[in-house]
Amino acid sequence: MNPATALSSVLVDELVRCGLTEVVLAPGSRSAPLAIAAHADPRVRLHVRVDERSASFLALGLARRSERPVALVCTSGTAAANFHPAVIEAHESGVPLLVLTADRPPELRDTGASQTIDQIKMYGGAVRWFAEVGVPEDRPGQVAYWRSLTCRAYQRSLGPGDPGPVHLNLAFREPLIPDGDDTWSEPLTGAASGPWVRSRVAPPSAGLHVAPTRRGVLVVGDGAANVRRYVAAAGMAGWPVLSEPTGGARYGDHSISAYHFLLGIPEFADAHVPDVVVTLGRPTLSRPLLGWLGRAGEHIVVSPDMSRWPDPSRSATQVAPAVEIPVAAGDDSWLRSWRSAEAAARDAVDAVLDDSGISEPRLARDLAEALPNNALLFCASSMPIRDLDQAMRPRRGLRLLANRGAAGIDGLVSSAVGAALAHNGPSYALLGDLAFLHDQNGLILGPREPRPDLCLVVVNNDGGGIFSLLPQAGLTAPFERVFGTPHGVDLAYVAAATGTPYTLLTSAGDLPKAIRGEGPRMVEVRTDRAENAAVHVAMREAAQEAVLAFLTATGESEHLTT
Repeated sequence: MNPATALSSVLVDELVRCGLTEVVLAPGSRSAPLAIAAHADPRVRLHVRVDERSASFLALGLARRSERPVALVCTSGTAAANFHPAVIEAHESGVPLLVLTADRPPELRDTGASQTIDQIKMYGGAVRWFAEVGVPEDRPGQVAYWRSLTCRAYQRSLGPGDPGPVHLNLAFREPLIPDGDDTWSEPLTGAASGPWVRSRVAPPSAGLHVAPTRRGVLVVGDGAANVRRYVAAAGMAGWPVLSEPTGGARYGDHSISAYHFLLGIPEFADAHVPDVVVTLGRPTLSRPLLGWLGRAGEHIVVSPDMSRWPDPSRSATQVAPAVEIPVAAGDDSWLRSWRSAEAAARDAVDAVLDDSGISEPRLARDLAEALPNNALLFCASSMPIRDLDQAMRPRRGLRLLANRGAAGIDGLVSSAVGAALAHNGPSYALLGDLAFLHDQNGLILGPREPRPDLCLVVVNNDGGGIFSLLPQAGLTAPFERVFGTPHGVDLAYVAAATGTPYTLLTSAGDLPKAIRGEGPRMVEVRTDRAENAAVHVAMREAAQEAVLAFLTATGESEHLTT
């Protein structure tokens, strides 16, 4: 057996023994040994994509939804460089990826050989671990090295405290395909059962005990862990829960879905300064929230990995891998005030949206409501996730995901496809037109590839809508070309190019009908950027008016600050 075939077959077998079930491949010549080994193993589901960037974000989506490492394979040269954006997103959001880059052997490097670049530590600090595996050789001791290294790579990617991408660079000499000879200097087989090295994870240490108080708040951002446990504890303590859509805690009677509007009202924010805030995950969507966190008497960040904790507002006073929220004596005036303000703001915002036609925040609200239980909703960065944050009412039974690590708009179609393939149920995605166009290759599925049950809902405002809500909108002369970036693309033709079923939504009431179906499909919703900006202003003003009226009528402001 040639060494390239031996290493590849051992590596794939050991990854499967560790728990791997998904392999994503971008085809190439130097990676042929890995491709052949993955194709030959019936225990893995193989996904093939012709575009490395699409392949990498597909793997990211699979790993994000399954919360298990996914192997990502490519050939040498710029193919590996095209993985970099997805590796960065996996690094920033803690998604386990096993990046397996084939490489030319050392004697071909720096010689001008074709498809040969420096791949050593090419992702820099964006990986949890890197290993140059070394050119395989037919000599005793190689199998133990390969299998133990594979176990180390899998477990380091999985975490559990700090999951993320791991990079193995695999240099192969020719021949690259099986030669028909199965002899080897030692047995290639693994352990009698299970992986070569069995990892044991110690149970978490005791949590930090928070001082009992009724004036606490639980804030939940993207990537939060053990959410249900903390939501239950906050409920027992009488704390409101402020959760971003992808935080997984926007449900139940304690959920405050209008927090962005409430904390943007100075009178409300002044009257609702908490004794303590406990933060899970990484909240990044609401500037009023981030500014308000620094006013808390104590801000405790829960971070399983104590070497990397999220604190974008630099307001943390304590960091702990776990926290115990105790039940405190006292009345429920604190929680009641939050809930009453939430009702006032939510009713006011809903009234604006109900009268806004097919506006972008109304689409986000109505889509989140219309989806069935056990559905997955993958949401793009920029405006779609913010529209969900501001417009989505609390509900159960919906899984929300987004690439919020680096918060880019690249690779989102492929990420949604990957998440849908890993999800056991119907899947949907809410994307903007620029994000869709940026990754239209994600619609290319070969005839033998697994096909997701995924409806892409694409908001088309012919450009970058978020800039109409930013200070750049005041720059009249350069704005449209430099920030608005109209493209004029007919998305129906983009869908037709890949045979993707397409629907144009023209009435808000037709949304439930438009998203019905099976398999990959697309719904386009055309909106206007200027009108969308006006709706957002109206939402903010209506919420402010309603909450100020509530504070005045009830005297809540004076009561809570005394």
